[in-house]
Amino acid sequence: MTHARRAFLRTASLLATAVLLPLAASAQSAYPNKPIRFVVPYSPGGLPDTVARIFAQRLGDKLGQSVVVDNRPGANGVVAAQTLASSPKDGYTFLVTDGSMFSINPAIYKNLGYDYKKDFMPVSLAARAPLYLAVNASVPVSTLQEFIARAKARPGTINYGSSGVGSTHHLTMEAMKASLGLELTHVPFKGSGQSVPALIGGQVDVLFSALPSLAGFVKSGQAKLLASNGAQRSDQAPNVPAVAEIIPGFDFAPIVGVLAATGTPSSVIERISTEMAAIAKMPEVITTLNTAGIDPIGGSPADYNKAILGENERLARAIAAAGIKPE
Repeated sequence: MTHARRAFLRTASLLATAVLLPLAASAQSAYPNKPIRFVVPYSPGGLPDTVARIFAQRLGDKLGQSVVVDNRPGANGVVAAQTLASSPKDGYTFLVTDGSMFSINPAIYKNLGYDYKKDFMPVSLAARAPLYLAVNASVPVSTLQEFIARAKARPGTINYGSSGVGSTHHLTMEAMKASLGLELTHVPFKGSGQSVPALIGGQVDVLFSALPSLAGFVKSGQAKLLASNGAQRSDQAPNVPAVAEIIPGFDFAPIVGVLAATGTPSSVIERISTEMAAIAKMPEVITTLNTAGIDPIGGSPADYNKAILGENERLARAIAAAGIKPE
C-alpha cells in the first residue's frame, strides 16, 4: 500500500469516527424513545391512581412519548413492587404509590417482599391529600379546641369512625388521641364509603376523611369541619386549621410520589423529577387535583425521601399507640 493511500484511509477513518461519535451519543441521550409506564399498586380510582393519571397525561406531552398507567393491585403492594423489580432499570418503568406502602404495610404485615431503602429510588414527591376531621352536625362543637375539651370532659363516650384498622384515617386519630390524652372509641368500617354515611347517620360522632367525601355534607349543614391532618393548612380549605397548629409536628396527610427501581440512571431520575415539578405548577393541574382533594407538590428526590422517612417515623409511633401488631 502506498504512503498516499495509507494517509487517505487514515484520514477517512478519522472523519468517519468524528461523524459517528456524535450520532452515537445522540442516540444514547435520546430519552425517552419509547412509552413509559407508571405502575400503580391499587385498582383504578384511588388516590395514587388519580395522581398517576393526571401527571401521566402532561408528562407524556412534555416528553413526546405516551405514559401508560398500569394498575397492579394485590398482596399489599408486592405485585407492583415485583413488576418494577422485574423490569429493565432503564427509566421506562416507575412506581406511583402512596406512603402507606412503606410506612404502614411493613409494620402490619410480615415478610412483605420489598424494602424501601434497598429496592427503590425516590424520583418525585408528586402530591399530598390531607384528611379532614369532621363531626356530625348534632355534636355541639365548632372548633378543634371545643372538640378536645368535650372529649376530655367525656372520656370514652365519643365514637370515631375510620376506613378500617391500620388505615391512615385510623392512625391519624390514634396519633391525635395519644398526643392529647383523649379516650375515644374506635368503630372501623370498610372504607370511607361506609364510614362517612355512618357519620352523617349519627352512628359515629367524628372521623377523618378526604374533603371530596365530606364537602357535600358540610355544604348541606350535616357535618362540620374542625381541622386537617397536614403539616399546614391546605389551599383546598384555607379557613380550616391544621391539627399541627395545636400539636407541633403533627402531619399524617397521605403523600403520593414516583419511585424508580434501584439502579435506574440518575440522569433519567433527574429528568422525570424536573418535569413532574413543572407539571405540579400548571394551573389546570392544580385545579383538577384540588377538585379531587389533592394538593400538588412536585418535590425533588431528596424532598420525597425526607417525606417518606418522616412519615415512616410518625406512623410507627401511631401504630404502636394503636397496639397494632404485625400479622
